[in-house]
Amino acid sequence: MNTDTIPEGYARNSAGHLVPTEQIREHDKLRDDVARSLAMEAEELHDRIAAFKERALADIADMVAIAADKYQVKIGGKKGNVSLCTYDGEYKVTRTYAERIAFTEELEAARELINQCIVGWSEGANANIRVLVDQAFLTNGHGQIKTSEVLNLMRYEIADEGWKRAMEAIKDSIHSVGATVYVRVYKRVGTSDQYRPLALDIAAL
Repeated sequence: MNTDTIPEGYARNSAGHLVPTEQIREHDKLRDDVARSLAMEAEELHDRIAAFKERALADIADMVAIAADKYQVKIGGKKGNVSLCTYDGEYKVTRTYAERIAFTEELEAARELINQCIVGWSEGANANIRVLVDQAFLTNGHGQIKTSEVLNLMRYEIADEGWKRAMEAIKDSIHSVGATVYVRVYKRVGTSDQYRPLALDIAAL
């Protein structure tokens, strides 16, 4: 982003050129005002949510440390799912870790083994299996295979040695690449034992 001072009476366009404001259409100016106002407010919300997450993780870690100190135990590592509830049970705050995984080159061996199975089986059910397999190995817009779709293949109980070898290859191809930590806040629904999440995600609102 170009941070050079913009002379009075000019605006910088998306190509980086200075344009006299008198030459800019009123509708373009209006669009700029609306987009800039919304984007700046979104940036503020983003920063506030990031700060909230940082504070929430710190507070939850403090509670875990206090509990460990109370019982004179040493808790190894920082990972672990934790749930904090208000005294009246109206609110619940959770910290959860989700492991991120990727696949090694052994996944290609698994795909070939699965293909061999489908070719070798008689016509019929294998057509449905082909659809499932093709779906599992589809890539997203970033060229990455959807982890959940591949793992779902391991749920099928198929009594075939080739299939079992393919599932073993998938299992061996799984490689942990770290973990993502989530903070979620829930509010109890009335006096029931059900909780609804307080969405902090624009797409979820």
